[in-house]
Amino acid sequence: MVNPLEFAPKLATREVGKLGETVATTTDLDAGVPVREGEYGSKVTAVEPGGIEYIPDRERHGSPIQLFWTWWSPNMEFATVFVGILPVAVFGGGFWPTVFGVTLGSLMGSITHAILSTMGPRFGVPQMVQSRAAFGFLGSFLPAGLSWLTASFGWFIVNSVSGAFALVTLTSVLNNHHEVLGFSVAFVIIVVAQVIVAFIGHNMIHSFERIIFPYLTIVFGLATIIILAQAHPGLDFNAKAGPAASGGPSGAFILAVFISFGYAIGWNPFASDYSRYLPKNSNPRSVALAAGLGVFISCTVLEIAGAAAATIGQLGNNPTPLFTDPLPGWLQVLVLLGIALGAVAANVLNIYSGSMAFLTLGIKLAVEKRRALSALVFGAIGLGIGLLLQANVAPGSKYENFLLLITYWITPYLAVVITDYFLHRGQYPESVFYDTRHQSWKGFIAMLAGIIATTPFWDQPPTFFTDKLPKFFGSVPTNNPQLGDLSFFAGAVVATVVYLVLYQIGRQPSTERAAVRK
Repeated sequence: MVNPLEFAPKLATREVGKLGETVATTTDLDAGVPVREGEYGSKVTAVEPGGIEYIPDRERHGSPIQLFWTWWSPNMEFATVFVGILPVAVFGGGFWPTVFGVTLGSLMGSITHAILSTMGPRFGVPQMVQSRAAFGFLGSFLPAGLSWLTASFGWFIVNSVSGAFALVTLTSVLNNHHEVLGFSVAFVIIVVAQVIVAFIGHNMIHSFERIIFPYLTIVFGLATIIILAQAHPGLDFNAKAGPAASGGPSGAFILAVFISFGYAIGWNPFASDYSRYLPKNSNPRSVALAAGLGVFISCTVLEIAGAAAATIGQLGNNPTPLFTDPLPGWLQVLVLLGIALGAVAANVLNIYSGSMAFLTLGIKLAVEKRRALSALVFGAIGLGIGLLLQANVAPGSKYENFLLLITYWITPYLAVVITDYFLHRGQYPESVFYDTRHQSWKGFIAMLAGIIATTPFWDQPPTFFTDKLPKFFGSVPTNNPQLGDLSFFAGAVVATVVYLVLYQIGRQPSTERAAVRK
């Protein structure tokens, strides 16, 4: 039986691809670095072989610009719009403070996304595998496990339910407002579409995001213009918005920053997954700009549109009409189709990256299509869970709590990975990503400390803590609602400081290093 993990030879050639792009064909690697097997190249409809192995130079292709639409299209969905609706409709924020808040939050999340995306061409491995450099082989199970759960079950179900509701509404509108599809049928259609794309793999995902990019841009662009024209930008803080408005203007603003930041960094643990096939000589600045701007512009524009929509109407049990009602009938139909397509665009990334995060947990499947098989299995599991939960996980139910919750672990994770990356000046031997003997617990400890540091700042509903957690959890916003949720700041600072301290402790004294060199 052939071992599915072949190992890289040492060669030194380079050729030009069919479209004129630079296609690296070789690299020098340590003998213990597993290389993704099979011939894949730039084939779109072929099922991507392998799993989380190193992408050899002969398989590298593409250009940085493809990252722009790959990270733009997934944000053209109602989940993004609702991030802008929340600060105004739920937290009582004014329009302009909300605009500034979501812009700032999206910018911060896009900068970290840009940094992580540059690691793909440099190292040729998925993001969670790259994390092993800072966390060690076993220590990386913490972020990889959380990423797997967040992507495969959290975001997957939220986006699928949102897309299913849009499809139900769309078919009803086309049939003179008589229901055509039930929720379950619509949900199955959405899930099957996204699982097919994710199953095929990397090249199909990039192509799919590029194909739907013009449609989503035009439709949501027109909707944004029309909604902004009808908005009431003079809207100030509304203390009567509900219990969540108890934090006043400052609380609403901080929460606007936090949830928009949380939404943007929700993509960060996947960043390198979609840039690792780019040639090693890809310009890092071009990679960073394409990925970062793709996230920043799409998130900011639609979140501002959501804030504007919240100044026009009232938030009901179904939040979608708040965005679609101000639109003319023909555009409502196009936007509803766009919401369904956007949900698929987002979830092909969640399924794909969730399956690779799962494989990073040391799971070994002796089949060539192990990544594709994992995507299929988790798509089926997500389908079952979504049918059971239905509207309980859609935007408009507990969505804002989900956005806050994922930030509690992603921010400390980012602090560790980015700090370690700059400490090493971006230089790691590829073998460190796959060496099971590499056990560095600094990252694990620092991330865990960062997560613990967030707990007093958690701004979750009272029921989240009642009879479940000590009063210490969430004590800061409970006693000081005007502070909103500052957990992202606390988590980042503590994780960074702890990692720097542990890094310095672990370094050899200069005299010992000198002795070693002799």
